Amino acid sequence: MKETSSVLNTSTKRIVFSALIIAAYLSLMAVTASFAFGSIQIRIATALYALSYLFPFLVFPLGLANMLSNLLLGSLGMIDVLGGFIVGILTSLLVYAIRKLKLPEILIVLPIILVPGLGIPTYLHQLLQVPYWPLAISLLLGQTAPAILGYFFVKALKKRKEIYHD
Repeated sequence: MKETSSVLNTSTKRIVFSALIIAAYLSLMAVTASFAFGSIQIRIATALYALSYLFPFLVFPLGLANMLSNLLLGSLGMIDVLGGFIVGILTSLLVYAIRKLKLPEILIVLPIILVPGLGIPTYLHQLLQVPYWPLAISLLLGQTAPAILGYFFVKALKKRKEIYHD
């Protein structure tokens, strides 16, 4: 009976933590919506993608968070909603892969910059009727600050043994 309680407890904690991260993502997007949507984007919330380095179970919830933010706060239609979901999962998955492959953790900034910065313009340039490369450059620059912030999140959380232990 104890093992069942323990497994349930772990699953419950993961579900609650995932829900909190989704809520944090949506809250950050709501607060920063004025500069988080459109052809010029600085999405502070995408710093949370870095958490999948420490907590791989967040890969799907982070994709879901991006999808929900696009749906509820600034959607340009279903293509944007689905695109955000795919970009969120792919970014988070690549962040986790850096840990899994035992690569230097500073590299987590790359998927947080490159996946949204190069992926989102593949459909957003058609929706907004702007050229791909100027949009991509704008998004790449806009993702730089959240990527660096995400890296520092990971560094800080790794020091907190009550939150994270390898």
